[in-house]
Amino acid sequence: MIPGEITERLLEARSGDADAVDRLFTAVYAQLKSLARRELRLRGRTPTLGATALVHEAYLRLVDQTRADWNDRGHFFAVAARAMRQITIDHARRKQAAKRGSGDAAVPLEERHAASGSSLDDVIAVDEALSRLAATSPRLVQVVELCFFAGLTVEEAAEAMATSPATVKRDWRKAKALLFALVRGDPGGAPSASSP
Repeated sequence: MIPGEITERLLEARSGDADAVDRLFTAVYAQLKSLARRELRLRGRTPTLGATALVHEAYLRLVDQTRADWNDRGHFFAVAARAMRQITIDHARRKQAAKRGSGDAAVPLEERHAASGSSLDDVIAVDEALSRLAATSPRLVQVVELCFFAGLTVEEAAEAMATSPATVKRDWRKAKALLFALVRGDPGGAPSASSP
């Protein structure tokens, strides 16, 4: 589906057409599934959460929103990517909680880290870093959601944010540096998020 058609479906949904959201999801299902695959690839695929399940759960969250007010294609995909991100974070937290209470024999931290990898911890650390970044610069988080999670180009993100591609590129560089420092636990090692 071309971007103009997506916007047309969004406008129909905003005008009260009850079936427009279903038509929209049918039209963008392949793109949402691609987003879901990317999200799972970044977060680590699990046997209980595949791309199809992630798209369906995101769909349920999105249609459950009363008076969803998606402005345009970029905004819609950003909201969908945010929903998928939250679903994978919730899933990782549930898995981590189940591991803590599983009743297994105690294993030294170094061995546990080497044996299990740190994908659950990494998923949660990135989410926490994004939450901390949102407190000081919501715009940088929006750039991350649009460019990284939603997979929009710099130009598409700039259009969705009503700003220039140069601003998005600058914010994207700054956001990556801040997130890297926050995940490493070194917030002083990155440029200030408060400057635009």
